[in-house]
Amino acid sequence: MEQAPPDAPRQLQPAPLEPLGLPDAGLQAAAGEEEEGAREEGPGDGTMTENNFWLKKIEISVSEAEKRTGRNAMNMQETYTAYLIETRSVDHTDGQSVLTDSLWRRYSEFELLRNYLLVYYPHVVVPPLPEKRAEFVWHKLSADNMDPDFVERRRIGLENFLLRVASHPILCRDKIFYLFLTQEGNWKETVNETGFQLKADSRLKALNATFRVKNPDKRFTELKHYSDELQSVISHLLRVRARVADRLYGVYKVHGNYGRVFSEWSAIEKEMGDGLQSAGHHMDVYASSIDDILEDEEHYADQLKEYLFYAEALRAVCRKHELMQYDLEMAAQDLASKKQQCEELATGTVRTFSLKGMTTKLFGQETPEQREARIKVLEEQINEGEQQLKSKNLEGREFVKNAWADIERFKEQKNHDLKEALISYAVMQISMCKKGIQVWTNAKECFSKM
Repeated sequence: MEQAPPDAPRQLQPAPLEPLGLPDAGLQAAAGEEEEGAREEGPGDGTMTENNFWLKKIEISVSEAEKRTGRNAMNMQETYTAYLIETRSVDHTDGQSVLTDSLWRRYSEFELLRNYLLVYYPHVVVPPLPEKRAEFVWHKLSADNMDPDFVERRRIGLENFLLRVASHPILCRDKIFYLFLTQEGNWKETVNETGFQLKADSRLKALNATFRVKNPDKRFTELKHYSDELQSVISHLLRVRARVADRLYGVYKVHGNYGRVFSEWSAIEKEMGDGLQSAGHHMDVYASSIDDILEDEEHYADQLKEYLFYAEALRAVCRKHELMQYDLEMAAQDLASKKQQCEELATGTVRTFSLKGMTTKLFGQETPEQREARIKVLEEQINEGEQQLKSKNLEGREFVKNAWADIERFKEQKNHDLKEALISYAVMQISMCKKGIQVWTNAKECFSKM
């Protein structure tokens, strides 16, 4: 689904942020050089390939996963997985990389970082984290979140998340993200001191805005619908893939029965024995190859899952816009009400039913001094309301401009990534079929020599 692009003047032109606190000298130098280079080159077109500000000078990797045991906030013992994050400063003159920082993080700390980014950058399609527990698994795949294969895939997913953030033209410059990579102690306290939890919009408020906003932006409404459809399509695709994996596993393993039967048959044959034994060996190899094939397939499934979770990131941007639009409409409605009250007080006419009008009829008219005092208060409130409305209008326009620029960047990234993933998956399937043909070709040669 294509969205109508914004007007040319509304394209996002992110300004460089201030230097990031007190980083390590080597890492600071690399980041500083890259930031200077970004200012000279300009903002580019917002693609992943042209805005890798940090990734040109700094390598980020999640190199290890380690099972640990500790006590949680309730002082209860728990088992969890910690991940080793390494950052290296790259010297392009000789191509060497130097280890700058390494630290361990839990999955919950990655969640905290992402929640912070969602609050402080509501106009950004924030990259999603990999799944905390396995979804869309086929029956031979473990759903245990401590399973070594699952932990390894999640390690890859967490590294991809950090690379996505580091390559984003806005998120990569955030100080909290930098500290996440370099400051192991007191990082949580630093994040909580930002007060981002207090700025987070409540789900009830967001739901209220969804149903009560009167003039929603058509582009964001369509984008929200598209994100729902994208999530549905990828969910169905992953379910189909899981069913195919189940059946494919069975088909391959059944070929092991050929190997057993040929081997048993070879024992009672003299002239045909060697050929049958060799054919049985090829069938055994074919049957055992499915484990590696389906393990490779999981990596392609994880790429699809990333965009399954990206759909929710798109909806988060749409919900924020709905909230801002709702606040704007409420501010306009409140301002109109105050203007009407002021007009009614000034002219002495009441055009609508009100509790104040009933009170006046019951207890008599206000004195001129009281009326003037009320008019003065209302005029002050009207002036303040007009300023607030103007501010909310400007804020809303800025949000739309920035959000749509990032959405366009995301769409380009999505189209490229999904195209590559689907092509790679098709190539893998072709290779798998060729191996099957080769197995039966070898078996045919074995039979021919009997």
